[in-house]
Amino acid sequence: MTETAPQSTFVDRAMLWIGSTSSLIVHTILFAFSFALAIFGVGLDHILLVVTTVVSLEAIYMAIFIRMAVNRNTHSLKEVEKDIDEIQVDVDEMQEDVDEIQKDIDEIQEDIDEIQGDVDDIEKGDGKQLVYGEKTQAVLSGIEMQLQNLIRDIELLKHKRE
Repeated sequence: MTETAPQSTFVDRAMLWIGSTSSLIVHTILFAFSFALAIFGVGLDHILLVVTTVVSLEAIYMAIFIRMAVNRNTHSLKEVEKDIDEIQVDVDEMQEDVDEIQKDIDEIQEDIDEIQGDVDDIEKGDGKQLVYGEKTQAVLSGIEMQLQNLIRDIELLKHKRE
């Protein structure tokens, strides 16, 4: 059976009120009043019968309310568990991406070291002089800038991960 919004709102308010201080005060006043009826000539056996019946009915309803609250909390916890599982999957995927980026960084660093070695050899003049044209020099400068940008981006990612 599906609950409608007004019933749900009423039930929610009833569940909240039952556990409140005002509920305690109202119940205390009602019980005191019911026993005070003996002063007005109502028999104690009738009072006890009515109070016992009312308390029994109230206990049944309270048990139902408690079960409803437990069911809602269980459902809510299942939703939170699903969210946590999804977040964990996302974190695992991000970790894999970071690991791949780290491998790429290492490879780029090796390439940079090799290029730096070649540049050092050329600067020393070991007889392996390379002459670059303007286009080749421009391409090499572009590659160097891209590598520097990649290294900077990777360092930022490392710091964010930490």
